[in-house]
Amino acid sequence: MRVDAGTKRLLEAASEVAGATVSSFILDAATSAAQQELADRTVFRLDEEQWAAFDAALSREAGDVPGLRELMNSPTILDEMS
Repeated sequence: MRVDAGTKRLLEAASEVAGATVSSFILDAATSAAQQELADRTVFRLDEEQWAAFDAALSREAGDVPGLRELMNSPTILDEMS
């Protein structure tokens, strides 16, 4: 990875303090950032009121969605290809 001299010194100093090589320090930091970035898209937090509404929605009896049964039973372009 190409970085300017100031960034290189910063990474070297930080990795030395962490007791790691520059490569492993950068890999650990990048891995942590990737996990956090993905967690923001897979984990969501709800307060008590929001959780109660979410739980109530999950607990409701399933119902028919107008047109969904017909849509799911209709031929698609993939059916026409076989």
